[in-house]
Amino acid sequence: MAGEIDLLRIEESFITIQSNRLAMRWIYGRKHRTSPVLVFLHEGLGSIRMWRDIPEQLCTETGLTGVVYDRRGHGNSDPLPQHRTPGYLHEEALKYLPLFLEKNAIDKPLFIGHSDGGSIALLYTAHFPEKTVGVISEAAHVFLEDISITGIENAVEMYESGSLKKSLTKYHSDKTDAVFYGWAHTWLSPEFRDWNIVNELKSITAPSLIIQGTEDEYGTEKQVDAIVNNVSGESEKFMIPGCGHVPHFQARDLVTAKMIEFIHTLNVE
Repeated sequence: MAGEIDLLRIEESFITIQSNRLAMRWIYGRKHRTSPVLVFLHEGLGSIRMWRDIPEQLCTETGLTGVVYDRRGHGNSDPLPQHRTPGYLHEEALKYLPLFLEKNAIDKPLFIGHSDGGSIALLYTAHFPEKTVGVISEAAHVFLEDISITGIENAVEMYESGSLKKSLTKYHSDKTDAVFYGWAHTWLSPEFRDWNIVNELKSITAPSLIIQGTEDEYGTEKQVDAIVNNVSGESEKFMIPGCGHVPHFQARDLVTAKMIEFIHTLNVE
C-alpha cells in the first residue's frame, strides 16, 4: 500500500474564504475530477495532518480525488477572528463549507467527517441534499449527552496537565490554546446544553454510513440511532466493538474496508 500511496499526486496550497486563509491538501486519484470528490472534514481538535495517510489510502483504493483542509483556526489556517459561538457547527456547514466547495469547483462532494466534521457533513447534507453524493460520518454528534460533557471535562484535565497540550501543539502551533478552549468551552457552556440537530436530519436523502465505536468516550450508540432513524435516505449503522472515538485509527483496517465498500456501492464514476 505504501508504494501505491507514494504514486498519488498530492498538492498543498491555500485558499481564501471570507478573508480567512485556509490550508488544504488535494490528493488526485486516477479517475477524472468529474467524478465525486472525497471531502474530508476533521474533528473539533483536528487538522489536515491529524488524518495522517487515511485520505491517501481511500483515494488510492477508490480511484477518487480527495481534498482535506484545515478549518478556520486549525492547523496552518488563519486564526479565528473571534470567539466561537454555540452556532459554530451550523456556521461551518452552511456558510464556510459551501463557499469552500464552490471556490474549488466541487459540485459532487462525498463527505468523510469525523466527530465535529461528521456533524458538519450531516448539516450540510441536510440543507443541500441535492448536492451531496453520500456521507460517511464517524463519531458524529447530533445532540448533547452527559457522556459528552464528562468526556470533554476529562479532556480539559488532560490538557491542563500538559500531555494533551503537548500533543496538539504539534499540529496547531501558537493557535493550540484557542483551538482547544474554543472547542471545550463551547461544548461545556450552558448555551450549548440544548444543542440538537436531529430534526434537520429528515432532509437528508443521500446514502449514509454511520460509524461509531462502542467505547466512544464522547457519545453513545444513541447518536448513531438518532441519525439512522431520522434521515430519509438509505443509511447503514456500523458499530465497532471495543473501539473509542477515533475508529479510523483504532480499528483502521475494519473501518477503511467498510468505507471503501460503501463508496463502491454508490457506483461513482
